[in-house]
Amino acid sequence: MRVILITDVDSVGRMGEIKEVKNGLARNYLIPQKMAIRATPGNIKIWEQKSHIIQKREEGLKAEAQGYASNLDGASVTLRVKVGEENRLFGSVTSQNISDALKEIGFEVSRKIIDLDSPIKEIGTHNLSVKLYQEVVASITVEVEGHDADGNIVEVLPEPEPVVEAEAAEITETEAVVEAETESDEEIEETKEEE
Repeated sequence: MRVILITDVDSVGRMGEIKEVKNGLARNYLIPQKMAIRATPGNIKIWEQKSHIIQKREEGLKAEAQGYASNLDGASVTLRVKVGEENRLFGSVTSQNISDALKEIGFEVSRKIIDLDSPIKEIGTHNLSVKLYQEVVASITVEVEGHDADGNIVEVLPEPEPVVEAEAAEITETEAVVEAETESDEEIEETKEEE
């Protein structure tokens, strides 16, 4: 079925596009949810008349989002959380916690537009993005500060140093020498047994 999208729909298309979609998707979801209308000649004509008004409105919204993004970009918030053994958080930091912290410093940001794949479960610095509009994205920094039961700040444990490639090569060479010695010992024992 051909439909005209009257709003942006993920994985289908953007507002104003005429798309060919499956009948079930159109009848059961897009049209009842007022996300699309049938692409009849009359609806296409009406939509073309409205499209320039909608386009101007979209440009205004995008410009507003870009202005807000320039203010929000680089913002930093600190969240204090309780931690237990091995600096593990009690619970986690969610996009709602981040939204509330941004609100405290003067930024109204919905939790739904904060790009957080999964809740934060570690203390430290986390860089996130906020999708304000279709192609308008701002970067923010979230500092998760751990506190123990007494209220003392818990330091971030340093990452263990990675094994340097040269050391790894030495380890594999040593393993090879040990294996060779083991094989030669087995060969000597086999020759003794044959004698």
